[in-house]
Amino acid sequence: MKTEQLINALVADIGPRRSFLRSFVYATASGVAFDAVVFFAAIGPRPDIAAAAETWRFLFKFVVTLALAVPATTLAYRLAAPAMWRRCRFEVLMVLLCLLLAATAFELDLVPPSLWMVRLVGSNSVNCMTLIPVLALAPLTCFLILLRSGASCDPGLTGAVAGLAAGAIAATFYALNCFDDSPLFVITWYPIAMSTTAAGGYYGGRRFLTW
Repeated sequence: MKTEQLINALVADIGPRRSFLRSFVYATASGVAFDAVVFFAAIGPRPDIAAAAETWRFLFKFVVTLALAVPATTLAYRLAAPAMWRRCRFEVLMVLLCLLLAATAFELDLVPPSLWMVRLVGSNSVNCMTLIPVLALAPLTCFLILLRSGASCDPGLTGAVAGLAAGAIAATFYALNCFDDSPLFVITWYPIAMSTTAAGGYYGGRRFLTW
């Protein structure tokens, strides 16, 4: 192959990747924007959000959700094409687990044992289990529609990661409404709700991303 032909081949190969990345960013932004509209129009933040924003427990919820949303979204993008699989770093999700465990240990040290179960059960577990999957529908749909134009080697895994990313995006909005700020609540109910969206993404990936 001549040098000029090689350069043209490389340019042709890079073009679609850039186009796919741009489309993926648009899909992510569309899902987030749709969630924002639905959340602020139909659900809304908690009334005492200004006071809550001054507490570390409330702010920590967003550390958790964003620490999952960003890497999970990145992984979903990289899983869309075989050439990018080598750049997938699933171990980055361990950072989130370490954050949750550290915050939970800190909470157990601060709160009397008699209140541990109260903080864990909270008062919004039903809302958490309902609203996060509902809010995740829009971003997950956007992800799956866009990922269909990719070539995932493992459609189920790609869909599950996309569902996890969608769940984390939804949880970020839900955290604005949730009155339960204890890490004991967050480490229990948020993962359960997001595992539902990951499961939905897995089956969606098997159904729509197989080629």
